[in-house]
Amino acid sequence: MLDPAIEAFFTVRKAEWLKKNLKSSDNEEQINTKRQECERVFSLANWLPERAAKINSRALTTHPSTFTHTATGIGKKNLKNQTFVTPIIYSGKRQNDGFLRSGNVVYKTIDSVGNAAEMGIENFLRLKLADGASLLEHIENETDLAKSLLSIDGHDYNTLRTDLLAIKAQHPKPSTSSKIKQIYFPIDDGYHLLSLLTPSCYLFELRQRIDQLRFAEENKAARQLKSKNEYSEHGFSEIYGITTMSFGGTKPQNASMLSSQNGGKAHLLLSLPPTLQTRTLRLPQHNFFTDTFNPFHIKETFQAFHCFLHIDKNNINLRNQRDSYIQEYIEHIILIMYHIRQKFSENNIKLPENLPDYQKIWLFPNRQDERNQTNDWLTYLIEVLARQFISSYQKIIEKKYIQLGDAELKKIIQLVVENNKESLR
Repeated sequence: MLDPAIEAFFTVRKAEWLKKNLKSSDNEEQINTKRQECERVFSLANWLPERAAKINSRALTTHPSTFTHTATGIGKKNLKNQTFVTPIIYSGKRQNDGFLRSGNVVYKTIDSVGNAAEMGIENFLRLKLADGASLLEHIENETDLAKSLLSIDGHDYNTLRTDLLAIKAQHPKPSTSSKIKQIYFPIDDGYHLLSLLTPSCYLFELRQRIDQLRFAEENKAARQLKSKNEYSEHGFSEIYGITTMSFGGTKPQNASMLSSQNGGKAHLLLSLPPTLQTRTLRLPQHNFFTDTFNPFHIKETFQAFHCFLHIDKNNINLRNQRDSYIQEYIEHIILIMYHIRQKFSENNIKLPENLPDYQKIWLFPNRQDERNQTNDWLTYLIEVLARQFISSYQKIIEKKYIQLGDAELKKIIQLVVENNKESLR
């Protein structure tokens, strides 16, 4: 007696065959003849040996080349056209290393490529039998069930078994095609030529998980509660920016078996750097420190400086840390300075007339010679920078600020002179 899964497999195919071949105009004799023909075609003794001889036109693979280029494949035509690509089966080893790679994701179904007309025999081998194992696993392990199934009069058991196992045969020499994207990877004095292949098992496992997240009945119910502004005990998750990609064109079965089952559609998650808002630079019209410089853009620096002032200890490491906060402030000023100089150098821009003279020398492109040859403006600028640091610190910290005196002011001036004087020119 056949396993229930095998019986159901043939029952479905017989029904499909009769639906296709029986006509409403057929008389009873014609109907009986076609039913007998159907039983003959789908009898295990006839159907299995015939299909087993053709299954070598399909191959199991975890990384189909057809996702990169549909002209590649495993058929005789591919061998002739030099588009044959070895079917790869690679599961990898599971490691808790945080990477999304082969071995670290469990998928339900291994993919396959090849002649789409022979998917029937492949589906037959994938049948889950009563014990939970697939028919292919039974044939591999030569169980009693497999031996009974393949013991057909007029056919050799070993030949049938070898033919059926050809679907997962591994080729001793890997072969690739120029139609697949190639990467030359340097190894010592030579290189490896790598072919980029799509892990389709992961691709469609991702789709199934996303669809489960989006369309599961529990999540649908939670969304309906949200639309009514009602409480949901379970809640739901949402994934934004999903892109759906198509494989195989109008014939997704040409890409792979999983592609056929999913209509050739796979989901891609958004993988882009975060979008940053461009901060518009406000050019100074009357004073750089009131029009352009905004201490809140570096408020973290002033907050860290404030925390440092509460430390009673005094050693070289703490002093260096204090100086680093002041240096961050100065470098921020210098960065803005270069942006303004670049803007002022553009054509058709009117230079502001109401800036203090020392700022004109500092920022205007047409005052570069004066900027390089004189020092009075720079000495004054350094003192303004130091006082501006103290006033900005007080503005950020507000009432909790610690009063800074002449000693701190001199220290800031000293830092600017020692480390940044020439950078301000």
